[in-house]
Amino acid sequence: MMRLKDKAIIITGATSGIGAAIAAAAIREGAQVLVHGINREEGDATVKSLGDRATLCIADLEEDSAPERIAAAAVAAFGKIDGLVNNAANVSRSNLDQITPNDLKRVMQINLTAPLFLIKACFTHLQKSKGSVLNIGSVNAYAGESTLLAYSISKGALQTMTRNLANAHGVDGIRVNQINPGWVLTEREDRDQVAKGLKPGWHQRLDRSAIPFGQMTTSEQMGESAIYWLSDESKNFTGTVLDLEQFSIIGRNPEKL
Repeated sequence: MMRLKDKAIIITGATSGIGAAIAAAAIREGAQVLVHGINREEGDATVKSLGDRATLCIADLEEDSAPERIAAAAVAAFGKIDGLVNNAANVSRSNLDQITPNDLKRVMQINLTAPLFLIKACFTHLQKSKGSVLNIGSVNAYAGESTLLAYSISKGALQTMTRNLANAHGVDGIRVNQINPGWVLTEREDRDQVAKGLKPGWHQRLDRSAIPFGQMTTSEQMGESAIYWLSDESKNFTGTVLDLEQFSIIGRNPEKL
């Protein structure tokens, strides 16, 4: 039995990484997926690999008009919206010395403002379908790395937004939940670490204090975790913020393994 049979789902930032993995899992479970991204070449390749139940939408989330255009594209393609996954994110690095007002505005626009207004753009359709919003946060929401100042602020705000909207709109039959991935081995993470000086294959040589299970979490595992929150199995559950990490965020003591 397919868990998302005939559901129409929007996934932002879905041309690679976690978003593409969620799209692949959703299509396997019977959904139709609007794959959002900003790189058409990458998007075309992803949609081709996903098959005829995937449709591409290119839109820059820095543009205020993007949420309305994405929602309209989904309705034009599928006639309805059953689910929305706010996955796209700006993960640029910054600290207190480096950050500028424009840096913060750009990160907040993509990581917080665009998800909020995409929910607003999809709201009436989600209300009709008694649909699901799944926000992809980060364990950095709790404090974050010193070099991820703006990103961490945005994910903390996303977490509050998730709970606020869940409280406000359960009466409308819309559920709003969030998963907070920890360290995930995406294509971008692999490239970034190599660019910073680590040798290829670095993720196979990590200490257990960083990766207790001895291997990094994959995008595919994140994709599988998203299915429950998009399916009818999670009906009646809203406002959940679920950490998906290899150690407890609260009370962690890396010296005791």
